[in-house]
Amino acid sequence: MRFTDKVVLVTGAGAGIGRAAAGLLARAGAAVVVNGISGSRGEETLKLVKDAGAAGLFVQGDVSIAADAARMVRETVAAFGKIDILINVAGIVIGGRVDNMTEADFVRTMDVNVKGTFLTCKYAVPEMQKQGGGVIVNVSSIAALKGIPDRSAYAASKGAVVALSKAMAADYIKDNIRVNVVCPGTTDTPSLEERMQASADPAATKAAFIARQPMGRLGTAEEIAQAILFACCDEAAFMTGSVITIDGGATV
Repeated sequence: MRFTDKVVLVTGAGAGIGRAAAGLLARAGAAVVVNGISGSRGEETLKLVKDAGAAGLFVQGDVSIAADAARMVRETVAAFGKIDILINVAGIVIGGRVDNMTEADFVRTMDVNVKGTFLTCKYAVPEMQKQGGGVIVNVSSIAALKGIPDRSAYAASKGAVVALSKAMAADYIKDNIRVNVVCPGTTDTPSLEERMQASADPAATKAAFIARQPMGRLGTAEEIAQAILFACCDEAAFMTGSVITIDGGATV
């Protein structure tokens, strides 16, 4: 998979899966625009991109804010003249069932995970239409495909991402815009580590996460990033509206 002369915007690239995808794309020849909320983490990812010999740019912003989402796309096009690929990784995980989750946490989950995906796509699609095509990869979760305890809002948001992506694939197929989804299983990322450390018993929490993986281990950010790259590479040009699960057998 080569991405020479491709311009890619990766949201949520300050750490974890987004950072891994940005690094892989840079090593594969793409110019990579890094988005994240944290300035320091975003700059760290940008350094990885440039150390790989690729052109890059960091655009700080919150995908759930329309002005920020528009600016990410606008600055990508201003810097590189186009946007070939949009990869939506930005997302949050707030635990809770419907009976014990606050309305504010539910709304925030939907704002980032669903509205954020909608907004970046809203501003990227017209640019892709003008240039004759493009690719969008939205990162969902196996929580969209199977029931996971204590993840009601997260599961609902990631299910919406799958449905939105399929609708977009149908809407824009004649514009030569492909839209695919990657659904990771539990992945070893800084976000997961923070949630484990915040629990009453981090070791037991980690063991429980691993126990629900039939392969007996967590996924790595690099493994998920490889699936993302396949979903947007030229070699997969016949694929749109597809859902790729990479979950260590969790949905078998």
